[in-house]
Amino acid sequence: MPTLVATLAEVSARVAGTSLRTAKVRELAQALRAFEPAEIEIGVLYLSGETRQGRIGLQYSALRAAVDVSPAERPTLTLGDLDAALDELASIRGPGSTQRRIQRLRDLTALATPGERDFILRLLLGELRQGALGGVMIEAIANAAQVPVALVRRAAMYAQRLGAVAHAALLEGAEGLARFELTLLSPVAPMLAQTAADVADAFEQLGNNEVGLEWKVDGARIQVHKAEDVVRIFTRNANDVTAAVAEIAAAVTRLPARSLVLDGEAVAVTATGRPHPFQTTMRRFGRKLDVAALQTELPIRAYFFDCLFVDGHSITDRPLRERLEALAQVVPESLRMPRLVTASHAEAQSFYDAAIDAGHEGLMAKSLDAPYEAGNRGASWLKIKRTHTLDLVVLAAEWGHGRRAGKLSNLHLGAYEPATGEYVMLGKTFKGLTDEKLIWQTQALLQLETHRDRHTVYVKPRLVVEIAFSELQVSSRYKGGLALRLARVKRYRLDKTPSEADDMNAVRRIGMGNRG
Repeated sequence: MPTLVATLAEVSARVAGTSLRTAKVRELAQALRAFEPAEIEIGVLYLSGETRQGRIGLQYSALRAAVDVSPAERPTLTLGDLDAALDELASIRGPGSTQRRIQRLRDLTALATPGERDFILRLLLGELRQGALGGVMIEAIANAAQVPVALVRRAAMYAQRLGAVAHAALLEGAEGLARFELTLLSPVAPMLAQTAADVADAFEQLGNNEVGLEWKVDGARIQVHKAEDVVRIFTRNANDVTAAVAEIAAAVTRLPARSLVLDGEAVAVTATGRPHPFQTTMRRFGRKLDVAALQTELPIRAYFFDCLFVDGHSITDRPLRERLEALAQVVPESLRMPRLVTASHAEAQSFYDAAIDAGHEGLMAKSLDAPYEAGNRGASWLKIKRTHTLDLVVLAAEWGHGRRAGKLSNLHLGAYEPATGEYVMLGKTFKGLTDEKLIWQTQALLQLETHRDRHTVYVKPRLVVEIAFSELQVSSRYKGGLALRLARVKRYRLDKTPSEADDMNAVRRIGMGNRG
């Protein structure tokens, strides 16, 4: 029997109403088991707060206007009905499209009960903050399909959509999940790192064993695929930038392996080999490029630090020490990230100091026994930076005064709390913003507006901003119990999605380091 949107709205409310991870997983798993096969992918998306069609191009005020019709008295709207209606909305283009979309949305919401209407509106606004993201949904899929969660997590690394993983798990079990593999010329999400306060903290988090240390350079993350003579270079959000960094593609073409997938950083360098700032490096990835001129004006080089696939075989499941051996066999030292393997805190500190002297951000510390967890912020990779920084999400912004009048200035900064599925505010800052950035920021945030009051515009949690700060201090003002001190905008991270920002677990680790 087709699933009603009302049923999903009730599940969403129950999931949002509990902070217990086990309860969220139980509710979601029960919902997944009830889906018709054709509904699985759509249902997983909806319960994760997403739609198959993505953004439909209506602002908050227009969406509110579109639901100003009498609701249905009883639920009849199915998931298939909603998906078909969103297909229609997404297909409306051209002059007058906004009004035609509003009218189509009015027709849709006239078929919805008040509970369904609220669910649909929050779904389209990206405001279903119910704690059903990422890891919770993966656990729910495993529970519903009665398969090991490790198999679902592994399949999710290589799938373009979590719904496809759920479909395979529920209909085919472990055998279906085994089909998801790293595929040449198809990018996967990069493995992410957590934070360590310093070298000693990194060793402690990794068990005080021998660790792999490498420079942390302030460049653009790249994933390079080679299939015979074909080379493709992808950014961390899967954009193909091969043409923009032709010299890196040429260098990879000359490598001896027939097929490769490499993880690394691309960094623009000065004539003396020192790194340019991140913003300068990103000029090599602009929309309109004279690549030949930029190769002379702004040379770029690659530092590769991991090997995921070599000569027809994925090696992501193997420990880092084996992947490093494979990397050394196929990539010359001149293209590899400088690395030190040691159990000595003193040697590690000297290596850190050398990285700073060379103009880099600090070090990465990695467990030599860990597999590659694509798209996951695991505890086996740690970043050690010279200054405290966090990648946070903008939750709101206040209108400025004086020369900043008419511009959104003071940013409300937050981090995702995995335990509750909500964003937790950590403080505000207007420091570090140029006039040019204020103009851009105002335009970008107004596109994400959900509602406002007299002084503040509240936005969807979409923009990631790197914040430098002196320390985290205990605070009763904010729900997370911590507040940023002397926060300053370092840069917007348009190359990162909110799921790649630092969460409250990372924030608390830095806070504990400050107090220790």
